[in-house]
Amino acid sequence: MWNYTDKVKEHFFNPKNAGALDEANAVGEVGSITCGDALKLMMKVNPDSQVIEDAKFQTFGCGSAIASSSALTEMIIGKTVDEALAVTNRDIAEYLGGLPPEKMHCSVMGAEALRAAIANFKGEEWVDDHEEGELVCKCFGIDAAMIERAVTVNSLTTLEEVTHYTKAGGSCQTCHEKIEEVLEAVLAKTGALAPPKPHAPGTVGLDAIKPLAPKAEAAPAKLTNVQRMQKIMVAIEELRPQIQRDGGDVELVDIDGKDIYVRLTGACSGCSQSAGTMMGVQAKLVEALGEFVRVKPASLLPAGA
Repeated sequence: MWNYTDKVKEHFFNPKNAGALDEANAVGEVGSITCGDALKLMMKVNPDSQVIEDAKFQTFGCGSAIASSSALTEMIIGKTVDEALAVTNRDIAEYLGGLPPEKMHCSVMGAEALRAAIANFKGEEWVDDHEEGELVCKCFGIDAAMIERAVTVNSLTTLEEVTHYTKAGGSCQTCHEKIEEVLEAVLAKTGALAPPKPHAPGTVGLDAIKPLAPKAEAAPAKLTNVQRMQKIMVAIEELRPQIQRDGGDVELVDIDGKDIYVRLTGACSGCSQSAGTMMGVQAKLVEALGEFVRVKPASLLPAGA
């Protein structure tokens, strides 16, 4: 399990500016639900003063993704577009008081969505389909340009750090060699090229904002399938009273590895905040299991399942 600051918990349990923004004239979307994280950032920008008058978000992801998105909206409201463009993922992490190393990619996703929204406002084409740079990690759709930005902004120096900040290389690992090539190229440009160094637990790169150190506890034994299922069922049962108070309900439908399918009923079915409810269920299960899982609506179950 990871250690979170009170600020992260505050923005997760009580996210600011969540939901749709009908008056938005600047929209940025990054990530993919199939990869486990997606963010849609919507901003209302005054065309004359170029001040961001309002901002809202919709996020599919873990608690850190929700907290990072919430923090980002609070940071940019009241800023001009140019001032907002200077906001980096380091600023988001600092605003939250730090993030666990494995969750730093959530702040990067926020910074990328901000760049995409500003490009949309300016009428510029935001390229999130890898034309901007060579596609490096096919599992998570990360290109060389995104890796270069993460390395430069956060002073990353190791493959492990790049994975923490971008998720690149975190799945099949076949792209590790390409990631190291991009990393070496950036370090050579900045004059920081040095032999790889051992990665200190709980520290990401030379970033002035040190991610929080994970709790010094022995790793728990791997759960059996039965134990895992029981934890999932218990976690959902614990959530139900809270959802029922709002006139809805949630039920477990199926478990397929990392994918957990649930059905929202009652007032939650078709509700504009149903995505937020799904995110809350996912965060609860991630916390209960101590592993990343994806919570999906039962309607997405493969045919014949």
